Amino acid sequence: MDTEPVNVPKALASFGDVYSPRIVARMNDYDVRIAHTLGEHVWHAHDDTDEFFLVLDGRFDIALRDADGAQTTVVLHRGDTFVVPRGTEHKPSSPGGSILMFEPSGTSTTGDRHEGEIPGHVDSTTGHALG
Repeated sequence: MDTEPVNVPKALASFGDVYSPRIVARMNDYDVRIAHTLGEHVWHAHDDTDEFFLVLDGRFDIALRDADGAQTTVVLHRGDTFVVPRGTEHKPSSPGGSILMFEPSGTSTTGDRHEGEIPGHVDSTTGHALG
């Protein structure tokens, strides 16, 4: 058991990659991840899990697409939280910021299914250890 706390601002300062989350804690079968955000992510969906976001800094937008193809965008600012329901197609984007996420351990950042090629600045990962 680790008895040292993780300072989130220091953890964010330890890396600069965008859309490349670091795991800062594990709780039950969940990862607590932090990430820098900038630019467009990829349309994707998580079939079996909701996805929780807390904006730590900046702005973070989440485009949502329903089964009929209609799109809406949720605009989040520092301190805002939002949960993308399981199975919902979504595409994050950001003019710059940082987020904290709760996801089941092993959840891919590009979902169970994604649309198109994954951009070079998006890390398709299940999270990286805080280094």
